[in-house]
Amino acid sequence: MPRKHQDLSSHELLARIGLTPNEEPSGNLIDDEPLEDLDGDLGAALRERYGLLTRHHAFAPGDLVTWKPGLKNKRYPRYGRPALVIETLDTPVHDCENDAGSTYFREPLDLVLGVFIADGPLRGELLTWHFDRRRFQPWTEEV
Repeated sequence: MPRKHQDLSSHELLARIGLTPNEEPSGNLIDDEPLEDLDGDLGAALRERYGLLTRHHAFAPGDLVTWKPGLKNKRYPRYGRPALVIETLDTPVHDCENDAGSTYFREPLDLVLGVFIADGPLRGELLTWHFDRRRFQPWTEEV
């Protein structure tokens, strides 16, 4: 016997995902602050990002890393927060779920990182994801 779906109001939906109307979300849903250098010469900004993307860093398990400026393409880790190198992959894996219209299409995922989630039900849990190592640099507290 098919289950009848109950219609939800917008207030009920927000409550189910942990928000209440007129309440600021606990985390910025859009994510980080916009990058300042996009107000000037876009060509120079693109060349700078390319230079950062092609700058190689050797990582090993146990190293702490963070995003290079302007190269963050995933929600975690947050800018300026460390992630722990769990594994480096000699042969990158590719996400098979995305097609050529996706920004992740054929992205070489060759770095497994562990991060802590700062809030929500997974707060303090070490989670791991695959990343493109070209987007990361060694982490220092000054970054």
